[in-house]
Amino acid sequence: MKYYNFLFIILLGITLINCGDTKNVENSIFTFDNSSFKPQFLSDDALSLSILNPSNKEIDSIIYFVNDKKVGAKNGNIKLNFALKEQKLGYQYLKAIVYFEGKNSEATERVELVSNVVPKLLKYKIINTFPHDTASFTEGFEFHNDTLCESTGQYGKSYFRKYDYKTGKIFKQINLDAKYFGEGITFVNGKLFLLTYKEKTGFVYDAKTLKLEKTFTYDKDIEGWGMTNDGTYIYQTDGTEKIWKMDPKNQKMIEYINVYSGSSKIKSINELELINGKIYTNVWQKDAIAVVNPLSGAVEGILDMSALKKLVKNANADVLNGIAYNPKTKTIFVTGKNWDKMFEITVSE
Repeated sequence: MKYYNFLFIILLGITLINCGDTKNVENSIFTFDNSSFKPQFLSDDALSLSILNPSNKEIDSIIYFVNDKKVGAKNGNIKLNFALKEQKLGYQYLKAIVYFEGKNSEATERVELVSNVVPKLLKYKIINTFPHDTASFTEGFEFHNDTLCESTGQYGKSYFRKYDYKTGKIFKQINLDAKYFGEGITFVNGKLFLLTYKEKTGFVYDAKTLKLEKTFTYDKDIEGWGMTNDGTYIYQTDGTEKIWKMDPKNQKMIEYINVYSGSSKIKSINELELINGKIYTNVWQKDAIAVVNPLSGAVEGILDMSALKKLVKNANADVLNGIAYNPKTKTIFVTGKNWDKMFEITVSE
């Protein structure tokens, strides 16, 4: 327990969820029987779904849904057991359509599914230290063909550039219009995608020439933060506990996961990098990197990076932000906003 609490101290960005925070939407005829519901469920648990019938209506059948997906049907008011092992973490929205006396009525409820994974405290080793432009308010950080690309934020100062990380020599830089606050970037299918903060606008560039090909509007009412990809889909953050999955072909959101460390959500998930099937992410304003399972949202590992900040000499250095994996060297590069250094590291348990 002490070890687990120590990991929570590292990730102080975690917001605890109050026990008993279930929401019962009132229904004039039927409600879910939540007497067996726990404040929080684990993936090994199962839900016992049944309906309270205070008016003693004659129930013909009930169809049950979890997150708008039909999970079963029962004649009369017979319980349905539903295993949670395949569900993503976060709130599970329950619905029952009750058929009775030639009519039907809905009952709704929600329960929270949290992680049963105890995150491992990971180690890192500094391999090299390289210069970093102190004027760069780092937002996106990613390698493309062994060349580092970085995007920056702040209105009137946002740009992205390709450069030699060993010397700092800039190969090409594209400045954004002053009305945009630049955010995360990622390369996929020969394109460079770039997000903006509150403008709900994204850009698509040719990965080689950096020529602008199109702009797009977010199809969800969210902010733009970090980005990464798995070669097929883009993953992006919005400043909450969510990591969205987006189809780069049409820029439409497909789904999202909620990031949990144990029983707590982690808010302010920021810059992302997919490394060996896991998502490495900065937590905004925290000197830590969380390693997240992209299927469930569970934090599986934590890197305490607080020692790196002590090696940064720039007095105006801001928060840790920037994770770039170099597949050629199989090492990870990390930096921060306005840092004077970037660090090449390896990670182990």
